[in-house]
Amino acid sequence: MQPELDTPQINSLLASRGAPELGWEKNGLPVDQAAVAQWLAEPMTAQRAVRVAMLRSPRLQEEYARLGLARADIMAAVQVANPRFNIGRLDALDGPGNLLMLGLTMPLVDLLVLPVRARLARSDFARAKLAIAASVLSVGFDVESAWIDFVAAQQVTDMRAAVAAAMETSAELARRFYAAGNISELQLKREEAAAAQARIDAARALVAARLARLSLNIAVGLSGADAEWQTSDRLPLPVVAEDDPVVLEVMANHGNLALLAQSREADILRDAAGITRNLRLLGDTQIGFESEREPNGSEVRGPSASIEIPIFNQGGARVARAQARYQQARAQLLALQLKIDNAVRLGSERVRVLADIVKTHRDALIPARETVVERSQQEQNFMLIGVFELIQAKTQEYNAYQGYLEAIRDYWLARIDLMRVVGGRLPSEKEATGQTPSVSEIVTPRGIAMDHSGHGGTVVPAAQPMADMPGMDHSMHGVEAPAPLPKPKSATPSPAHQHPGGPS
Repeated sequence: MQPELDTPQINSLLASRGAPELGWEKNGLPVDQAAVAQWLAEPMTAQRAVRVAMLRSPRLQEEYARLGLARADIMAAVQVANPRFNIGRLDALDGPGNLLMLGLTMPLVDLLVLPVRARLARSDFARAKLAIAASVLSVGFDVESAWIDFVAAQQVTDMRAAVAAAMETSAELARRFYAAGNISELQLKREEAAAAQARIDAARALVAARLARLSLNIAVGLSGADAEWQTSDRLPLPVVAEDDPVVLEVMANHGNLALLAQSREADILRDAAGITRNLRLLGDTQIGFESEREPNGSEVRGPSASIEIPIFNQGGARVARAQARYQQARAQLLALQLKIDNAVRLGSERVRVLADIVKTHRDALIPARETVVERSQQEQNFMLIGVFELIQAKTQEYNAYQGYLEAIRDYWLARIDLMRVVGGRLPSEKEATGQTPSVSEIVTPRGIAMDHSGHGGTVVPAAQPMADMPGMDHSMHGVEAPAPLPKPKSATPSPAHQHPGGPS
């Protein structure tokens, strides 16, 4: 029995749980570099990252090696110990001649329990395949989580870079205002400190994104030129309706591979304990065949047996050890069952709460922040507030968008954790069809439409970058006086600046 012949069974377990099949180990050939190169030339999606990992991940190679170890165990279990050949010679002390003794013995217990051992070994091999399939599934979930972390980290990096650029513009404008005598030194230092903090936040976000990319490359198994792939800058939106926890609990009880493997192990140890109890008195019993040649040349031959008399040791320790191992496995099974049942309900509740947080960002916080920016723009046009207050309002709007993107990241990471417990993809996943707005869409100047329909709304005007606000003169280098503020506009915002309720 070769491990490769059982790969289809593992692939069947994976396919029924929405995971791609194994790749490189099906025939033992090297990795198909052409296929990997083609995948890496395209944008790295979560699904494509998992497919590449199935070919490149060192963790999968380690897991498949475990299958080879399990195969070695079954080979050892179905083999009988080698027979022993005994030879002896005794020379007569008071005359010519010698006694030659020949013997062949083998353990009787091995012969009696061979069918039982073979059955237990095959069951353990099936358990090993369940455990290995569970590990392979876990690798896929790890890769998907790493991809989500990276995309979200890159989104945060882009947002922080936009804020840092705008805050630097604000600080430069404050220097010009201060030079013209329009603001105090205290207000100047506040703007410069805010710009410095924004640069620090942008640098930290950039480092976090690079580390997230490195983590994804490690999870997939990429390095060097292969690690220079491109990816999407969007995450999928939450599903419309979450799954029923009762349904997920049933799925986990029947589909969690780790639970199935633990249940199989408990059954194996229970059978092993019964066999040990039934054969405890045999001990080291051996049977054989012996032949002796007497000094006079005559020969005697016949069967022999070496039977252990169970007077002092009746196998009680072996029975107790086997029973204890079964009880331990049974307790571990019950603990795992309890953990999974509670984890399903806790994970479902966590997903629902995070979905509500995403909805609150989308339907309440972001529209409110956008309205604040619009009204602040109107007040700044009438010189009721300064440009710095307008910049502060715009920064808070960007922060709201960043919180929205981070909430979506947390939501999908929670769903992946729930998938780990359930043991496969969630039924509601097919409903995830929309995508978040990209950061470039969020910072697009007004007048360029931003499509909010992906998260339930209609096409509305996009947010206006802080760097493009009135009063932000980008030709100010070398100019001491501040740029003139725009003339007051109509108090009623034009249709291009009206927001019908924010992303929904």
